[in-house]
Amino acid sequence: MRIAALLFKSNWPRQRVIVKVLVFDVFTSTPGKGNPAGIVLASDELDDSTMQAIAGATGFNDTAFVFKSDAADFRIRYFSPRKEVELCGHATIAAAIALHSRDHLSPNGLSGGNPRAFSLQTNAGVLPIQIDVSACEALVVMSQAQSQFKAFNGDRGLLAHSLGIATIDLHPALPIVYGFTGRWTLLVPVRGLDAMWRMHPRPALFADVVADVPGASIHPFCTEVLGSGVDLHARHFSSPSSGTVEDPVTGTASGALGAYYREFIDSQYQAAAGLLIEQGYEIGREGHVRVWATPVGSQYAVRIAGTACFVEERLYQMAELDHEGVKKLNSLHRLQSLQM
Repeated sequence: MRIAALLFKSNWPRQRVIVKVLVFDVFTSTPGKGNPAGIVLASDELDDSTMQAIAGATGFNDTAFVFKSDAADFRIRYFSPRKEVELCGHATIAAAIALHSRDHLSPNGLSGGNPRAFSLQTNAGVLPIQIDVSACEALVVMSQAQSQFKAFNGDRGLLAHSLGIATIDLHPALPIVYGFTGRWTLLVPVRGLDAMWRMHPRPALFADVVADVPGASIHPFCTEVLGSGVDLHARHFSSPSSGTVEDPVTGTASGALGAYYREFIDSQYQAAAGLLIEQGYEIGREGHVRVWATPVGSQYAVRIAGTACFVEERLYQMAELDHEGVKKLNSLHRLQSLQM
């Protein structure tokens, strides 16, 4: 099926647009685990208000929309339920798997070789993507922006309270800093798994906690882990303006955490396999992200890797109602869910 076939219009009773959203669970091979993302492979005819309405209807932390691009092989834009965001790691991996599995790489001359390499234009820059198809599950490797860090000058007590833990649960030696590999997140080291499991976030406080970097998310972690071969355990609480509370397994924040590990925990870490981060256990949607952070001057070049499994196909219908020149999208609704 070609990309153009995923959108169609009907003229009865008024002009309507049907949009197909492919749903994937990311950083897992098990449906119902990992982080869900919606992917629309035919987005060139969609305007911003329509994409925002679709993202709100899916309810996922992020929904990605794929376009044609003059600057890369494809363009991709990301929307949370409330706003557009610069970058989303798990939705990028889902989009890459969707393009590969739905055979949209071949028509664009990207069919040969392993790994299959192509580029995605995002609002955070052009990202090189590789898909390793040598195993039974395709593995996507994506590069992120070079790392940046900023000091946290906020109230540690308020931060702990916003997470539902005590100040003493914060790690006594490791620094709390903002990290960036495409989106800012507050990296919060805590003493161990007990504190991670006791967290009950108070999202109403998040905006005050991250006031020095408005819109940043909060990413607590610890070096105590559950799984064999795992390096870090994490959770992720969404940006105050995103419209969601907790992100099960995060790609971009994991990239920032990988750079943090090299900068503040073990600067000599050289494992070719990269760091392995576990996330999502506390909310029953566990998954794993692999991260490489390579020193480049005073920063780190970051790559993350993960897989994704297809869950379902959704159709949404929008009635375009003109009233005083305003396009109304409140008639957006889910038509169909097809388990594949």
